[in-house]
Amino acid sequence: MNTSPILVRCWPGILPYFTVLDAMREFTTQRDAETPDQMWLLQHPPVFTLGRNADAADVLDPGSIPVIRSDRGGKVTYHGPGQWIVYLMIDLPRMGINVRQLTSMMEQSVIQILADHGVNAHARRDAPGVYVGEAKIASLGLRVQRGRSYHGLSLNTDMDLSPFQRIHPCGMPQLTVTQIHDLCPDWPSRDVAEALMNALSVQLQRPLKKGGA
Repeated sequence: MNTSPILVRCWPGILPYFTVLDAMREFTTQRDAETPDQMWLLQHPPVFTLGRNADAADVLDPGSIPVIRSDRGGKVTYHGPGQWIVYLMIDLPRMGINVRQLTSMMEQSVIQILADHGVNAHARRDAPGVYVGEAKIASLGLRVQRGRSYHGLSLNTDMDLSPFQRIHPCGMPQLTVTQIHDLCPDWPSRDVAEALMNALSVQLQRPLKKGGA
C-alpha cells in the first residue's frame, strides 16, 4: 500500500461548484504515475447537483438555487455554506484499493468522528453515506477516471437544511437530513473539519501534508 503523504489544499471562502469541478477534472486528466494524491477541503454556495444516476424529477422546487448536472456517482443532493466538502483525488491502483474500499473509508471516517463526540452513526449498504438514526448527515459520490478518483464527500455541519426539502435527497422521498450543529452544538465547525481530515488520514493510512496545486 502507498504510504506517501496526501497533499491537502484548504480552499478559502465559498467556491462555485463549476470552478472546483473544472479544477478536479483538470488535475485528474493531467496527473501521471508520479503525481501525489490530493485532498481538497472547501465549501460551496447553494447548489443542487445531480449525479450520474439522478432523476431530474427529484428536484421538486429549486427556486433560485442553481441545478447542475455533475459527473459524480449518486443522485441528487444539496451543497451550501456550513457544509464541509472533502474531494479526494486518489490513485486507487497505486494505493492498492478499489472504489468500494475508498467509499467505506470515507464513511468510517465520519462515523468515527461522530462516535468520538458520543453520536452513534452508521452506513447503509443500500444507500452510500452516513446516517444518524434514519437521518442522513453525510453524502458520498465519486468518479473514477483511469483508476484515479475525484469528487468525494459532504458533511452537514452548521448550515441551513431547508433546501433539502426542495428535493428528494439521494432520490429517496422520505429521507430526512441532520447536521452536526443539531447533535453537538458546542463543536466548532473548523474543529469538525480538522477532525474529519485526521480521520481520513487514519482510514487511508496516509499522512497529510499541507500543499496542493
